[in-house]
Amino acid sequence: MSTKSHWEKIYSEKSPQEVSWTQEIPSTSIEFFNDFKLTKTSPIIDIGGGESKFVDYLLENGYQNISVLDISENAINKAKKRIGKKSKNVDWIVCDINDFNPKKKYALWHDRAVFHFLTSDIEINRYVENVKLNSENFIVGTFSTSGPKKCSGLEITQYDKNLLSKLFKESMTIKKAEYINHITPFETTQNFIFCSFSSK
Repeated sequence: MSTKSHWEKIYSEKSPQEVSWTQEIPSTSIEFFNDFKLTKTSPIIDIGGGESKFVDYLLENGYQNISVLDISENAINKAKKRIGKKSKNVDWIVCDINDFNPKKKYALWHDRAVFHFLTSDIEINRYVENVKLNSENFIVGTFSTSGPKKCSGLEITQYDKNLLSKLFKESMTIKKAEYINHITPFETTQNFIFCSFSSK
């Protein structure tokens, strides 16, 4: 099964309460985001937005230049339905992150729980270059070295602060880092590291 087929199947068969990454309120992402104090017209992209409610927060707080990327069209359609009329104010992008060629530079690139699914050096390095070339600021939430070793049946890559710093150090400086325990809908614990970076 292709990566896309895998995620389309997940989002067609499972509700938010049946997948581990669901958050009713993406509080850590919001906290890190607010540190940047962006203008309401700043271009923002949420990578792997899927059914995440981070876009809801952005819309409710008046941000006007929002993009959401996900590999799954089913996930994006569910988000559009949930948000309703306001979904017309979002640029929805159905794309595998490995194939993503941004058409503009983003003031902020946000990624919670996509980066750890990249497991080869080629994929990881391509992603890092994409962030460096196409964003001014970056927030990543990814499985820590104390976190899961698999997710949704797929292999993942674990990170700590030093590993993330080394990957992005050439053009970005680390702003903040925190280890966060995410409690899944089925009450298991997953340890994430959240880091924010700014362009040098």
